[in-house]
Amino acid sequence: MVAQIFTLLFILGIPFFIYGIYNLALGLFGYTKHNKYSVSPPKHRIAAIIAARNEEFVIGNLIESLHQQDYPQELMDIYVIPNNCTDNTEGVALAHGAKVMKCTKPVHSKGDALEQFFEYIFRENDSYDAFCIFDADNLVDTHFFSAMNNVLASGEKIAQGYRDSKNPDDSWISGCQSVFYWTLNRFLNLARHRLNMSATLNGTGFMMHSDLVREDGFKTYSLTEDIEFTTQCVIKGQRVAWVPEAITFDEHPLTFEQSWSQRKRWSTGIIQCFERYSKELFASYKKDKNFCAIDMIIYLIAPYVQVLTFIYTVCSFIILGMLYITTSVWSTALNVAIFFAVGGMLLSIIFTVMVLWLENKELKQLNRNSLFSFWFYLISWIPINIVCLIKPIDIWEPIEHTKSVKISQLIK
Repeated sequence: MVAQIFTLLFILGIPFFIYGIYNLALGLFGYTKHNKYSVSPPKHRIAAIIAARNEEFVIGNLIESLHQQDYPQELMDIYVIPNNCTDNTEGVALAHGAKVMKCTKPVHSKGDALEQFFEYIFRENDSYDAFCIFDADNLVDTHFFSAMNNVLASGEKIAQGYRDSKNPDDSWISGCQSVFYWTLNRFLNLARHRLNMSATLNGTGFMMHSDLVREDGFKTYSLTEDIEFTTQCVIKGQRVAWVPEAITFDEHPLTFEQSWSQRKRWSTGIIQCFERYSKELFASYKKDKNFCAIDMIIYLIAPYVQVLTFIYTVCSFIILGMLYITTSVWSTALNVAIFFAVGGMLLSIIFTVMVLWLENKELKQLNRNSLFSFWFYLISWIPINIVCLIKPIDIWEPIEHTKSVKISQLIK
């Protein structure tokens, strides 16, 4: 009977093992170097788009960083889409030389604002080769548009830039979230790009060719317009390129409550995308042998797998513990569980230091507490996913941004 229980637990654990091995194998390609795109003369007309809601404290610095691009200003325009604002976001944007497009329909999410923008721009001024999307709290490296011009010249239609942090030392949670994005940059986007697969849009600092949105517009329905648009592109056989030379500095939440709220939106959006697009992704793979579609499915099932893995682990630990109490038979699986429970914090510290080293970051740049709390940040995804599977949120809640710094303070 004991042997049968061990066998059953082993069989039930195989899918989780395969899922982990798949992601581990892909992640190994994050240790490789990215091949830069060939330098091309500036020729593409590009518009920067900024959806903004009560961002008067930070949006001016973003617009200034866009004016400081080493890309010809005559080939650039900056548009701000103020929505649901109760402050002077619009006035600050105009004062810094941006163009303003006012929404004429209700805006419940960033995707709604972008949808209205593209309806407007193709009706009133269809003169752009591509568009770059930013959040109002961002700062943009001076080479961003030049890097995206090189990507466009290579024939790519959509690309994600490097999402860096402008406040990794402000609090333990902003530090943890900075490490999280540095991890995604390398072990998700770089790794997949090296394998000729699709990177994933990260909400800001990305570029899309006008052809991708001219015909069908920008129509998203979930709380994560970036993941949804990535999914739509993958279904059509269009991969997202990875451009680490195009750097955007993002402001991360300062409190755990803010991060919890933000990550609930991300988790809910991913679940919504899986429910809406999983059949289309399977169909894309069957029709065109589009392996990126299968990889996207694997990405979208992450909340489900994390919750099921947690349930499986807890139940297995209880069962094996009860067996030991009743039969005195000790399982090797208990040794593994205890090792990871005790050594999890140490492993997360080692991993964090490794990420800092790979990304050429200095330890002093990171909030010291983040080094010892990154494991907790990762574990906290489990209750977030459980909550979202049981009761997904339906309202997009913005996070207040107050880190007013200039691009010159970050680039030395």
